[in-house]
Amino acid sequence: MLKSEFPDAFRQARKQVGVEQMDDQNDPVQMVLRFQDVRKCAHNWKTFQSGAEPGRIVVPSEVAIRSIRQIPFEVDPPEHKDYRALVEPWFKRPLDAKYTDKLRLLVDGALDDAFSKSELDVVTEFALPLQSKALTVLLNTPMKEADTWISWGTHVFRSEGEALDSDKANLLYDYLDDEIERALKDPADDLYSLLLSAEVGGKKMTKEEVKGVMILTFAGGRDTVINATTNTIAYFAEHLEALRKLKRDEAAIKKAVEELVRYFSPLTHMGRVATEDAAVCEHAVKNDTRISLCWASANRDENVFENPNDVRLDRQNNPHVAFGFGTHNCLGSTHARQLLRTLIAAMAERVDDIQLLNANNNLEHWGGVTRKVGFHQLTASFSGS
Repeated sequence: MLKSEFPDAFRQARKQVGVEQMDDQNDPVQMVLRFQDVRKCAHNWKTFQSGAEPGRIVVPSEVAIRSIRQIPFEVDPPEHKDYRALVEPWFKRPLDAKYTDKLRLLVDGALDDAFSKSELDVVTEFALPLQSKALTVLLNTPMKEADTWISWGTHVFRSEGEALDSDKANLLYDYLDDEIERALKDPADDLYSLLLSAEVGGKKMTKEEVKGVMILTFAGGRDTVINATTNTIAYFAEHLEALRKLKRDEAAIKKAVEELVRYFSPLTHMGRVATEDAAVCEHAVKNDTRISLCWASANRDENVFENPNDVRLDRQNNPHVAFGFGTHNCLGSTHARQLLRTLIAAMAERVDDIQLLNANNNLEHWGGVTRKVGFHQLTASFSGS
């Protein structure tokens, strides 16, 4: 099997049952697996809410390590609309040509570094630094901040062998407290300052609300972007001809990005909490119990996607849900898409060859299912100009 192959872990349960049961810290989760069911539940925010106890909709639950609500991720309408309207213009900035130019400089720098080494770990020496440096562009903060974020590793809430790590989470919380105080004393043209000067519902945002937005920004787009970057490199290392065909073809690159995020689905699922007794796929869901919207399973649903386990970079019908669906679709999707498009464009122009030397798969265990989501380590050698 190729290193870039990601088996459909949920196929049997999706076809036969439609759900998968799992336990999460004694708070069970019923995973919703079929495309249509996932979209219906995501759309029905009144029955399946995001605005539950902070941390509870995340799987694994983060209730034990945070009490601050991530905004607007853990807020439901109508309040969600006001928060989203405030931050959405900032997160649409990646559509600007100058923003893309900055990303291209970062990608070219990452490739230059890869070309200069006999081999490197794509996860920690390419994807993690690139994600961290690109985040400075999104936040409009000094590039030196990326060094701190790189030191945290690939996940801000987890460490090796630990589903959740409160000590590591506190590094982020303390860092954000300091940055919020800095922005209060010396406002700049960054996201912190924008939030601190903003009003929602006629009231100025509190420090805790600002912190909630920033926690989401750091946590939501970290390991997912690192996975997407690493998996994309793994794929094109084993399909170089496909990469060469994309050279200077912007439309084809956009389609390729959508197909790769569908296939890899960097985030397996996201939870919701039932506000009343309900049913999913004829399975009972009790009030105040959790479901999860399994994006990874929905994106391989054979009733929606033709040959879903094949990567078709020119796939025409591709309504994937890798960035979520409905009210709470991913706020950082524009940034993630633009980074991946920029990476593929640069690789198509500059990379002659990538040899994958060693791989340590990152496997997730959900109930009776084991899913490959990326790599803990992927050693490769790059050649190009």
